[in-house]
Amino acid sequence: MRSISWVVVAGLAFAASGCSDYDVILKKQTEMDARLEQLIQGSAAANKRVAELSGEVKELQARDKAQSAELDELKNTVAPQLKNLKPSLETPSPSVTELPPAATPRIEVVNSDAAPPDSDAGPQEAYMKAFGLFSSNKYGEAIEAFEAFIRNHSSHEYAGNAQYWIGECYYTQRNYPLALEAFNKVVSNYPKGNKVPDAMLKTGYTLFNMNEPARAKAALKALVDKYPRSPAAVKAKERLGHS
Repeated sequence: MRSISWVVVAGLAFAASGCSDYDVILKKQTEMDARLEQLIQGSAAANKRVAELSGEVKELQARDKAQSAELDELKNTVAPQLKNLKPSLETPSPSVTELPPAATPRIEVVNSDAAPPDSDAGPQEAYMKAFGLFSSNKYGEAIEAFEAFIRNHSSHEYAGNAQYWIGECYYTQRNYPLALEAFNKVVSNYPKGNKVPDAMLKTGYTLFNMNEPARAKAALKALVDKYPRSPAAVKAKERLGHS
């Protein structure tokens, strides 16, 4: 009887160790996904800035060309006036007591206000700031920043990503009910977003942590059926194999 008890205890300890190891692996995967997205968004921001600088250079070249043309036109206008004015100054007419002042050519300054900033510069900066808070483990502040991003830029291409990372913030804090709600919003509010498979995967993980294995398995199977070739589907199959 005593030997049987030891077997049970050993089995439970092994299972607990396995769950702990799985949680560690899952956390590392999430950190890697977050770092990868940060690198991707940073690269996109750099490419965008290069394009902006290229546009600014072209605009300056165009302005320089326009100013050169204006100067040439001004020279062509003033030169004949000066040529006609010179003989009259050298031999003034007796009936003229005073020469009228030479007309000063009028130069109009063209409004050279800078072009309005790209409308995407603000949203991308706000998204990267929120993502930086998440990467720094400031989950409460990150949630607020991502929610503000969604309120201010609900139709932006990063809105679905922001909603997904809200779910990750709650998941990391073990607030599974709010994490589940956030992941479900990714699927319902942004069905064409690139984070839908990941959100479906984390929905399954969240349900497992909420002790709802039947719903969790159904969520993961739905992911595999709908996005069979996605990296998230591979992870879902692995998790189903351990359940």
